[in-house]
Amino acid sequence: MSDAVPSTSPTAHHHHYDLRTRYRARQVRESLAKRFTKLLCSAVLSLLFAAAFVLFILWLALRPHRPRFHVSSFSASPLPSSSSSSSSSPSPSSPPTSFSAQVSVRNPNRNIGFFFGPFSGSVYYRDDPVASDPAMAPGFYQPPKNTTAIAGRFVGSGGTAAETAAAGMAIDLETAGTVRFRMEMRSTVRFRVSAWMAWDTHRHALHVSCDVEVGPDGLILPQYKERRCSIYFF
Repeated sequence: MSDAVPSTSPTAHHHHYDLRTRYRARQVRESLAKRFTKLLCSAVLSLLFAAAFVLFILWLALRPHRPRFHVSSFSASPLPSSSSSSSSSPSPSSPPTSFSAQVSVRNPNRNIGFFFGPFSGSVYYRDDPVASDPAMAPGFYQPPKNTTAIAGRFVGSGGTAAETAAAGMAIDLETAGTVRFRMEMRSTVRFRVSAWMAWDTHRHALHVSCDVEVGPDGLILPQYKERRCSIYFF
């Protein structure tokens, strides 16, 4: 009895060939999808890098700086006298009734302007408000590389708190010969980029704080003139 050799039918051979063809086609599709994904990721990363580079170059060209505030002059009148002073001077409980100040505002930028809103101001002694000026200066636009002066006249607050502060001022004058105040200004500021295009930012709340010290005559001491103030944005 002879052994029979099994023969492969044409149908089975065709089925095997079809499976292999489909497998190769799927591999080709997956390879193309991977290549497309890699190209897309590379393109997106390249665009992000280019945008970051352009922004960095713009930042270097503009070099944005904050506005700078300096106290040019400051005075308080009349200062309370110490207990050892003559009786013709105001009593130790009499607080100053008026303050005056002039502040220089400097824009150090080359291509950025500032839109300031109206300024209001207050004077503090040991964190207690002793005078205010609700309309210190109107709003204005400050062009690049410009210095503008604003002036304020602060009216004394009065009341028990002011009298308590006046007693402390009298002690300061008697012991140190000086009185320290803190002048604060509030406004809003908006930046305008004007190098290649007119582009405005949104408004920021601006808070300026200046430490000043006066002598017995109520005038600012020389070492506090043109001292730079602290500024805060919100």
